[in-house]
Amino acid sequence: MSPRPSRLACVDALKAVSSQLIVLHHLAFYGPMSDAAQALAPGLIGWLADYARIAVQVFLVISGFLAARSLAPGGHLTVSSPMATLWRRYQKLVVPYTVAILVAIAGAAIARTWMTHDSIPAAPHLMQVVAHLLLLHNILDVDALSAGVWYIAIDLQLFALLVLTLWLARGVSRHSLPLGVPLVAALAVASLFWFNRDASWDVWAIYFFGAYGMGALAFWASNPERSPMALITLATIGAAALVVDFRLRIAVALATALLLAIARRGEWLERWPGGAMSAYFGKISYSVFLVHFPVCLVVNAVVSHLAPGQPVINALGMGLAWVASNMAGAIFHRYVEAANPLRTLRMAVWPPREDRATSKA
Repeated sequence: MSPRPSRLACVDALKAVSSQLIVLHHLAFYGPMSDAAQALAPGLIGWLADYARIAVQVFLVISGFLAARSLAPGGHLTVSSPMATLWRRYQKLVVPYTVAILVAIAGAAIARTWMTHDSIPAAPHLMQVVAHLLLLHNILDVDALSAGVWYIAIDLQLFALLVLTLWLARGVSRHSLPLGVPLVAALAVASLFWFNRDASWDVWAIYFFGAYGMGALAFWASNPERSPMALITLATIGAAALVVDFRLRIAVALATALLLAIARRGEWLERWPGGAMSAYFGKISYSVFLVHFPVCLVVNAVVSHLAPGQPVINALGMGLAWVASNMAGAIFHRYVEAANPLRTLRMAVWPPREDRATSKA
């Protein structure tokens, strides 16, 4: 059997497009540049401000799809220690996120010297920073230090909920029928038909588990050895949730889940669409997501200070902020996300045993 591919072209393309839409949404929604530039393209800026944020649903589905792929490719939890798995996930998310929070604090401080605007976070206090590092800022209702940081906290909650559900299913079904997939499906149905229709739940994983769970179920249903009825059932449940209460975010999530499932069943998930550009922007999408907001804040501050209210210059400033966000994301990915500074520090402080033995010799 050939090794499982490390990159999935279809996933990379979806991540690339969705991350760019989120950057453009924040450019259109926050800061004075979009207010000044709106006269030039009111329809486009209005659409980006109102609808581009729904691209987050694509990331939720992809996260569920990839989590099922790594944790339980056959529907049964394969990891031996759920808590160790959760800790590794926390580290993977929080190490670059912590650096990004420091960048966001610095960016907001720079922006405050050039402009006064509601989009600039206030100078942080210690407990606010601690709440962010523990990914409890949503639950504790503290002001966000950067746009979109709620997603990282929800991503960890969703991963934890999936791991714990599969772990419980493994324990209960040891001497009975497998329960992993049915339990995940039950949680996804509960989210789609109840919790996701009540915004008071939006700081908890269960609110978003409809999209995340559809991603996980899409992976399991897309096994070419399974009957296509599993995929038809997923589509039917998603469609029923939309009939009960149409939500564009759920429609996008369902379409994404079905696309991924069909791509895997058709054996073009790894190949389509090809191209180095989509692969690269998909690879750096998390870094772009983490650092784009402080970059956009600083560009907003400089442009609005030098050319307040001038539509053309502010529109060009929005373009500059978009390009700069991607450049910053590329640098951040290379030197922070991919470099894994926590592992580097740990290796420097406590090298492997054989290295220590060599140094003593």
